Amino acid sequence: MTEIVTDARAALDGLLHDGLTIAVGGFGLCGNPFDLIEAVRDSGVRDLTIVSNNLGVDGRGLGLLLENDQVGKVLASYVGENRLFAQRYLDGDLEVEFVPQGTLAERLRAGGAGIPAFWTPTGVGTPVAQGKPVETFDGRDCVQERAIRADLALVHAHRADTYGNLVYRYTARNFNPLVAAAGRHCVVETEHLSDTPLDPDVVVTPGIYTHRLVVARDREKPIEQRTVRAGAEPSDGGTPAVTGVAS
Repeated sequence: MTEIVTDARAALDGLLHDGLTIAVGGFGLCGNPFDLIEAVRDSGVRDLTIVSNNLGVDGRGLGLLLENDQVGKVLASYVGENRLFAQRYLDGDLEVEFVPQGTLAERLRAGGAGIPAFWTPTGVGTPVAQGKPVETFDGRDCVQERAIRADLALVHAHRADTYGNLVYRYTARNFNPLVAAAGRHCVVETEHLSDTPLDPDVVVTPGIYTHRLVVARDREKPIEQRTVRAGAEPSDGGTPAVTGVAS
């Protein structure tokens, strides 16, 4: 049964300790479990291994944990928008395992499916394959990649029911379903909680994966890169047309 809790701190009660491996949903700032990330920051746990597509941006999302010196290792596919992440990696202060984005998704999926490893041609002949077994299948070299099974999964959903079934909103779905399945304990923040069961035909993550569930606080959703279409400035002085997406 999914446990419904009152706030993010209660949702993580008893689950946090130093040296934890935490898989976190999101892509940039889209679909981030902001409340849960802030609760991890406030707990003060250290030496965390974070598995996520990226580490947010400076001062937002997973960037908060980096700024609070709580992260010892990162498995990610992209550094990009976080200057502190890039600088600490270049300075040798942060252990980073770069994983091709599709491989990262499949390693999480395999972890959730109970598959210990798989073979992929992605990364063969590059530093990604160093130290890993390589075999040939149908004339094509493939590298062995191990599944990722996290101690804790932090997930953001758009809608949930009291059974823990989850639905995501557009691109905010991103890595969240994969992360949810790959965690030994999965904690979810949802924007909307339904007292009646969600339609089974629209459920993305079944409640069997959800251990604890909390309703997210209302907040203004950040836009990672705000861009305005040329010539879209409003004549009435209102808000310009924005093409960036907040989830």
